[in-house]
Amino acid sequence: MSLNSSVPQQTSRISSSQVDNPDYTKLVKFLIQPFLENPDSLRVDCEVSQSSRKVWLRVAFESEDKGKVYGRGGRNIQAIRTVIAAAGAIAEQSVYLDIYGGDAQERDLATAAPAELGSKPSPEKRRTTSKPNVRPRSQSSVQ
Repeated sequence: MSLNSSVPQQTSRISSSQVDNPDYTKLVKFLIQPFLENPDSLRVDCEVSQSSRKVWLRVAFESEDKGKVYGRGGRNIQAIRTVIAAAGAIAEQSVYLDIYGGDAQERDLATAAPAELGSKPSPEKRRTTSKPNVRPRSQSSVQ
């Protein structure tokens, strides 16, 4: 019931045939860029399945911004995923968001062969500590 009963309220449902596929790339950029120190570092790749029912979004940005994008307890990234999923639900699509680190040096190290990395310094050895001496409780005190 509306407050003004003299004006009829129209409710209309939008069918999926009337909705174009959302521009997920622009949506993701709009949602993530405010969290980034360098918005130009953001890279978004969108892949739509042939049946147009599934969409994969791949996002990469500087590693130093990862904490801001994820937010405390993952709240920011969960909100971003919720908005993207809602846009996909309107278009009757399942949307998946993958996030990759964007640090070029990390990518180079990850793809380099072990011989290219050179010799690694040996890890520090852990000190061995003896186990504590645990004695069973005396049965004589409990009666």
